[in-house]
Amino acid sequence: MLEALFSSTALVALAEIGDKTQLLAILLATRFRKPVPIILGILVATLANHFLAALVGSAAAELLSGAWFRYLIAASFIAMGLWTLIPDKIDDLEDKPARFGAFLTTAIAFFLVEMGDKTQLATVALGAKFHNVWAVTAGTTIGMMLANVPAVFLGNALLQRVPLRLVHGIAAALFLAAGVWMLGETAGWF
Repeated sequence: MLEALFSSTALVALAEIGDKTQLLAILLATRFRKPVPIILGILVATLANHFLAALVGSAAAELLSGAWFRYLIAASFIAMGLWTLIPDKIDDLEDKPARFGAFLTTAIAFFLVEMGDKTQLATVALGAKFHNVWAVTAGTTIGMMLANVPAVFLGNALLQRVPLRLVHGIAAALFLAAGVWMLGETAGWF
């Protein structure tokens, strides 16, 4: 359980830095200037989204057992590592006027923007790898909060001080290492 929690936290926290949802957190912070509702919106959206993603991954692993499925999960970690090297841009996000308050706007926007995002897909893969929906959901949510709460408070100043290439490189290396490790375990290399 601790391995699932810590692995999920580390992978998602690093993958989230410079991701479009972190950029969305900065946009929302500058638009609303209300950090607490924004942080709570991020938390609620992430819990809902990542719980469903971990559940899908875990259920898929239960239904689709066998070496071929483990190879597929290993390949998905390697793909996540490569995808992490492609940074998102703030221009990718739409800047529509908010209809609702800071909390609801953040919760809805984060839930939708996270759909199909690399951290959501990583959560599916982590759910399939660890078969522990609760630990994976907790870990990925902690990782999202570790990356996004400072972004809400520090905004653009944070992005200017953090070497994103280095962070993306570390996140990519972690995803690649997880994929290669799972590939090696499945193939019997170690």
